[in-house]
Amino acid sequence: MWLAAIQLVSGRNWQDNREQIAAELALLPRERPLLVLLPENFALFGERQGYLDGAETIGEGPIQQQLAEWARDYGIWLVAGAMPTTIAGADHIHTSTLVFDPSGERKGHYHKIHLFDVDVADNHGRYRESETFSPGEEPVLVDSPFGPLGLSICYDLRFPELYRRLARAGARVLLVPAAFTAVTGEAHWEPLLRARAIENQCYLVAANQGGTHETGRQTWGHSMVIDPWGRVLASLDSGRGTVLAPLDPGLMDELQRTMPVLSHARLL
Repeated sequence: MWLAAIQLVSGRNWQDNREQIAAELALLPRERPLLVLLPENFALFGERQGYLDGAETIGEGPIQQQLAEWARDYGIWLVAGAMPTTIAGADHIHTSTLVFDPSGERKGHYHKIHLFDVDVADNHGRYRESETFSPGEEPVLVDSPFGPLGLSICYDLRFPELYRRLARAGARVLLVPAAFTAVTGEAHWEPLLRARAIENQCYLVAANQGGTHETGRQTWGHSMVIDPWGRVLASLDSGRGTVLAPLDPGLMDELQRTMPVLSHARLL
């Protein structure tokens, strides 16, 4: 079993971003089963109006059609990091992760719970996702050959209670698609990722945006796969590319047997 994260430097235009993704998918190894995670904003990376104009209803639209085709054509589990999706009757939208199996069937989706409303000392300065997006309400697990997949998006990473809830519900692989800023990423990205893997004894796959975008925003990159002991198995500093590492179910079982932290937890 293999886990992969595709790192991109996405822009405003879906067709340009589509070409970036297609180029990486064409380089995937032949090993199967293979889970591939795309980063947050893989389809559209721009301003508020672009997200509103490009949002699709869950189950409809050209972006989702392409995702399903890729999953089927390459025989992979494809986790579409995060894209804008509509909310019926609302002027806000969700940012959502969608999971497709190798037949191209959508097996589940997750709406980002924690919205990034912060000020950062970079060239963008002010981030207010709540001006465009509405938060999701529920954690989501998706069954897969890799074990249950625990879904999250970017800023969720700073809220360990979400991951503990996913782990207690049976998650074996935690997924973190992101567009982490360069400033916050340099300071906190890897420590937070490794902590989430260690404390929940899960594999963790993190796919980040990794460069300077059309809007001037700078993202940190350093997409990686981490094992349940907190070891970084593969990582990519910046730019477009794919990181790949094997999943060993026996490692998770052994750790949970010899150090059963989830059953020891008393503050729930």
